[in-house]
Amino acid sequence: MRHHGGVEAEHVATLRELLAATPWLERTEEFARALRDTREAGGLLLVGTPEEEPWHLAAHLADESRYAGLPQLSPTLLRWNPSPDAPAHLRIGLDRLAEARRGETLFVVSPEREAPIPLLERIDDARRTGATILALDQGDRELAALAHDAISLDPVEAPVSFEGMQHLVSSAAGKPAERRQRHGLRDRISRFLDVVSGPRILD
Repeated sequence: MRHHGGVEAEHVATLRELLAATPWLERTEEFARALRDTREAGGLLLVGTPEEEPWHLAAHLADESRYAGLPQLSPTLLRWNPSPDAPAHLRIGLDRLAEARRGETLFVVSPEREAPIPLLERIDDARRTGATILALDQGDRELAALAHDAISLDPVEAPVSFEGMQHLVSSAAGKPAERRQRHGLRDRISRFLDVVSGPRILD
């Protein structure tokens, strides 16, 4: 997490600590593994909605790709209405989905309750041509049904915000899942005895 800004790194660390005893952290790491399974650079297609394109998430995934040495994590941001004057990497439109193929991943980020119908149609087409569909949404059943894997957050009951989950996913994508620490009574006693008795010396 060193490559996230200082405040954001602390935010992610705090979220991970708060969620450590819940299924959410493991769920996030599982989702992140699917992102890493993209086969080649340029094959992670990231798209949002016309009202909210996932610029922030795209930047974090690009950072994770660079620092972790995982070129397949550097996203191709798909724009709804790209300006013809924009740099080449920022003027890739939704037409790119017509070229989606097996080994590529389409990551759909939709903060709305219902994704636009034109987007759902293009997602369905990309799935039919072999792309893996991943979605992060806030209760969009149609989008979740199209996805091979989806994290759906209830805006009221979820223990983490939609933005916070984007931070968790991008951070987890850049590193292997950590071994979960056990915190049962037996483990606490074992650690206490290790501290009291010191390291064991083998003959």
